[in-house]
Amino acid sequence: QLREETGAGIVDVKKALEDSNNIEEAKKVLAEKGLARAEKRADREVSEGLVYSYIHGEGRVGVLIELNCETSFVAKTEEFSKLAHELCLQITSMNPETVDELLDQDYIRDTGKKISELIAQLTAKTGEKISLRNFTRYSLGE
Repeated sequence: QLREETGAGIVDVKKALEDSNNIEEAKKVLAEKGLARAEKRADREVSEGLVYSYIHGEGRVGVLIELNCETSFVAKTEEFSKLAHELCLQITSMNPETVDELLDQDYIRDTGKKISELIAQLTAKTGEKISLRNFTRYSLGE
């Protein structure tokens, strides 16, 4: 269960559980470890990825994002597409003006987590740098 939730390797999950004897504490340890791994990958070049579109409700709000990664293999995964979808939902709901503002926002599905942490989790899981390069939000009447 912990492995599915965090995306961490089985050895890391086992060690975190042994060290903490508590699932919630183990989650925190694994999250910190994942963020540290993501920071190590910060200088890598990201030249693959996808442009993802989302239209909300009856077509009154739409979002386009450019989400990048290092390889086309990761860009084609379900997790990468799910992250793109979640970022679009966040942009639709919170209407940030810049990428930096978006990255600093609390995630709408888990206010204890920042959007930057959401991206860092997938970076840790895939072993690749993932970067939101750009987004545009369209809304009728704005």
